[in-house]
Amino acid sequence: MTLMIIGLALWYAGHFWKRALPAAHASMGARAKPVSALVILASIVAMVIGYRSVEAYDLWSYPPALKHANNLLILIGLYFTSPGPSKGALFYKLRHPMLFGFILWALAHLMVNPDIASLVLFTGLTIWAALEMLVINRAEPNWTPNPKGAIAKDGMFFVASVVLLVVIGYVHGLIGPSPFGA
Repeated sequence: MTLMIIGLALWYAGHFWKRALPAAHASMGARAKPVSALVILASIVAMVIGYRSVEAYDLWSYPPALKHANNLLILIGLYFTSPGPSKGALFYKLRHPMLFGFILWALAHLMVNPDIASLVLFTGLTIWAALEMLVINRAEPNWTPNPKGAIAKDGMFFVASVVLLVVIGYVHGLIGPSPFGA
């Protein structure tokens, strides 16, 4: 659990240090981006290893139908993390579609993973995404949406999200529990 929490802390640091320590970030110049990327990559590795090392036991039970709701939320989350919302006609006025999709992804995982490690990890990531929205809104208050795109772009990115869901679900089943199985 400690390694997973360290991973969460690194995730927060890697994403927030640009705005929390702007002088330090600016002094690094072009090196700041690769440093951020390495911190975030290290955070993912620590979260995954830490998560997989925690002894899992369910804190509550959930109805099997939630697995289908989980997959639907994951699909919607994938769509929102695609360029579709900002390039299409349906959600182009949504300011933070990727972070919204990330929140849906985390909440979907909370629905079907009733163990303590999942509770800590996915709640921590949900809080990060919500805080990230607040920080961005404060730093950049004068935001304007992209021009309205075509509905065909929404459809194209939705189909791509379905394909991505199948691929991710297949790989997820190879390394952990299958999201499509019983």
